[in-house]
Amino acid sequence: MARARAGAGAVSRDRARHGASAALALAMLFVPISGGAAAPDRVDPSSLSRSRRTAIVTAAQRVSPAVVSVSVVTTRIVRADPYGLPFHDEFFDRFFPPSLYRERVPGLGSGVIVDGDGIVLTNSHVIRDAEDIKVNLPDGRHFDARLLGDSPVYDLAVLKIPADHLPVAPLGDSDSLVVGEWAIAIGNPFGFLLDDPQPTVTAGVVSAMRRDIKADASSTSMYKNMIQTDAAINPGNSGGALVDADGEVIGINTFIFTNSGGSIGLGFAIPINLAKQVLGEVRRYGRVRVAWPGMNVQPVNELLARRLGWDGTGGLVVSAVDKGGPADRAGLKVLDRIRKVNGRVTNDVEDAQASIYGAQVGDKLTLEVERDGRSRTIVVTLEEAPQR
Repeated sequence: MARARAGAGAVSRDRARHGASAALALAMLFVPISGGAAAPDRVDPSSLSRSRRTAIVTAAQRVSPAVVSVSVVTTRIVRADPYGLPFHDEFFDRFFPPSLYRERVPGLGSGVIVDGDGIVLTNSHVIRDAEDIKVNLPDGRHFDARLLGDSPVYDLAVLKIPADHLPVAPLGDSDSLVVGEWAIAIGNPFGFLLDDPQPTVTAGVVSAMRRDIKADASSTSMYKNMIQTDAAINPGNSGGALVDADGEVIGINTFIFTNSGGSIGLGFAIPINLAKQVLGEVRRYGRVRVAWPGMNVQPVNELLARRLGWDGTGGLVVSAVDKGGPADRAGLKVLDRIRKVNGRVTNDVEDAQASIYGAQVGDKLTLEVERDGRSRTIVVTLEEAPQR
């Protein structure tokens, strides 16, 4: 199954299928009523209006004014063969060198206004390598934006536009989410392809929590602690809001699993509590500081356990400790065997990464380790990773 970020995409039209759907709709509208039943009493318009104002309607109206479209322009190098040869060969390239030219490529995504003074939250992959960034508001205004800071590790970016007194999306608490509760995705899947600048709203539920997902099949990096939803997230929705029934943003829509290019009900959002951390780091430091424990670890497999004379596999072995780093000052040593991190059983590197994913500089890691057959507890205070 393919994974696709909800970035820019093309719009396809199947006229035959659209026509069939329209005919079906018309047929349903004009089903004759048999019998001589009396006409129903007239419905009170005010009562009907109240019944239509569901929690989803209220939540969408609360957040939609603060969901924006983000358009970017990047440049890529394109190889062009001036002679139209169907292949490239070192010998022919020597006499008929291909030409290279720069091509400006537009892209589209979404964003959320989180401060009335023009602070916009979006995905890092939406603005990656962008030369120009524009933010387009639902009221039709558009502004040039500048990047205040971003974190490719967390796939979040913070933009600033020259405007104030803007509508602001209220931010919720993603730690309090319950699987099965309403989830509303708000974004701009079509960008400028639609004349109406109002964002699109889709609804579903929170399908699962704390999903750890690889960026792609061959990658060792992962998205961690993601919110899974079946609310439709489509190309162009990246950076938009995932909202609960109270009208509070609980996540930033980021990517989907798809084998069709569109939503199949497997969408994922970054928890808003992590986004709040990134926002706070950028506001205070102008960057997102990376928390650093100052050690390397590896899993304890059967071969390593035999060589070290340990009983069974499981846990992690400390393979390196950076001299003068946080782990070194806390007393951790090479060949210490880590059994738990912050009370969580740890058997592979991904477990260890999950324990510090989203951790901030100054947070503490409580390690339960074995050394010389004895158990002990070591507390490591995370520091900012050295600048390279």
